[in-house]
Amino acid sequence: MSVNATPTGADVAAQAERAGGRHAAVPTQRAGRRRPPLSENKKAERRLGWLLCAPAALVMLAVTAYPIIYSVWLSLQRFDLRFPDEREFVGLENYLTVLTNEFWWTAFGVTALITVVTVAVELVLGMGLALVMHRTLVGRGIVRTAALIPYGIVTVVAAFSWRYAWTPGTGYLANLFSDGAPLTERASSLAIIMLAEIWKTTPFMALLLMAGLALVPEDLLKAASTDGATAWQRFTRVMLPVMKPAILVALLFRTLDAFRVFDNIFVLTAGGNETSSVSMLAYNNLIRGLNLGIGSTMSVLIFITVAIIAFIFVKLFGTAAPGSSDDERR
Repeated sequence: MSVNATPTGADVAAQAERAGGRHAAVPTQRAGRRRPPLSENKKAERRLGWLLCAPAALVMLAVTAYPIIYSVWLSLQRFDLRFPDEREFVGLENYLTVLTNEFWWTAFGVTALITVVTVAVELVLGMGLALVMHRTLVGRGIVRTAALIPYGIVTVVAAFSWRYAWTPGTGYLANLFSDGAPLTERASSLAIIMLAEIWKTTPFMALLLMAGLALVPEDLLKAASTDGATAWQRFTRVMLPVMKPAILVALLFRTLDAFRVFDNIFVLTAGGNETSSVSMLAYNNLIRGLNLGIGSTMSVLIFITVAIIAFIFVKLFGTAAPGSSDDERR
């Protein structure tokens, strides 16, 4: 059987049509992805923004770059201040030691639990508190001042107040538990630590969310009410979309802060009963144990985790940030 390798006129026309279709589709897709050019006003705005941010950014870089680089360098060494003559370069051995240690993963689990629970509860309570402070008509200044008092108290001072409150014999809250010593049990200790965190930082969450509430146009709410929208519908379909940038900032700040929890754990339990966080574990190795190698390794791992959390937040909610959507095209 012979095969005719010479294309007919119909075949050539069909191939040309298909090729033409493919080539014609490419510019259309690329044109659809191409962003429109920025206006001169927008370019000037960006240049001004860089100029205003540059001095502060340079100062922050100068202050933080050296400690970060030096910590990374120490994390690659076996360096114990009790035995300075035994200092040596070990590469990634410290990271392998930490990441295969059960104490690290226990502390990481405790830190993740505290972060998720406290941030979630603070978001709900902070939103309610922000609505109260925003809608209060009588004594608004007094209400806002009273609501923000816990955040104005130094964390260590507040932690000692909670510690005395739960101390048997002297604490007015210790008698709520049958054994009278809740800080000696793991579950109750974690609950008290999270309660102290929530009490202290919910006003901060409310303050950021209240700034977002100020962005919601009253005319928009009145129009929605006129159209028959319920209070819940106005909240979920009008207020929350406008508040997305403020919610992003509040969640990001509080998540990063909660993941580095240290003060309340240090004062309330000192990391006992398996309540240690990763920051507490790094402190015990770096400051108390004088093991600069392992302690610096833990610090670098905490830094990497915090950076990953920030990156995830920006990627997931970046479209809600100011200047990331339609603002870039103006």
